[in-house]
Amino acid sequence: MASLLIFVGLIALSSSLAMAADHSPLQDFCVAESNSQVVLNGLACKKASTVEATDFSFSGLHIAGNTSNAVASRVTLVSATQIPGLNTLGISLARIDYAPWGINPPHAHPRATEVLTVIEGSLEVGFVTSNPDNRLISKILNKGDVFVFPIGLVHYQKNVGNGNAMAIAGLSSQNPGVITIANAVFGSKPAISSDILARAFQVDRSIITRTQALF
Repeated sequence: MASLLIFVGLIALSSSLAMAADHSPLQDFCVAESNSQVVLNGLACKKASTVEATDFSFSGLHIAGNTSNAVASRVTLVSATQIPGLNTLGISLARIDYAPWGINPPHAHPRATEVLTVIEGSLEVGFVTSNPDNRLISKILNKGDVFVFPIGLVHYQKNVGNGNAMAIAGLSSQNPGVITIANAVFGSKPAISSDILARAFQVDRSIITRTQALF
């Protein structure tokens, strides 16, 4: 009986771990067919005989992103949309550029853990644990340093130097998704009621209204 319980527990554990990432591929590759009208969990595959090397490559990641925006950063994502050959392989990556003191604002990836490597500059990075602790775990990273943001947790980066900074992030999903907290809360369409947000943030409704106008 004890052996059976252990076996069932291992099966349950392996199932829960499998659900934390994209499904494993069942063939050598499944290059995304961008013109397919089939709706499924992922992207439909091209006919293998039509696959070319260009389906597995992307050019331009050496080019800095335009950081002339409100948060002074730019994320250049390379996912299965940009490299069709990533389809079903469970990974993607991003280049993140930061102007001096620019931020990648608090956000979360619902489908991926992120590992970030600083290529140039210095970044303050951090993530917040789930309720009820809401503990901030943060660190200053310099060139060559690496930091991990666990799947689903709110995290951020800030350039703490006077020059530009750049990082490369690897993500454990071909489509990690991103929920930028401020945009989701204050920029939803239709808008979340100011009454709800005023009570949630414990501020006056006028502050909520002014904030929503920014998004």
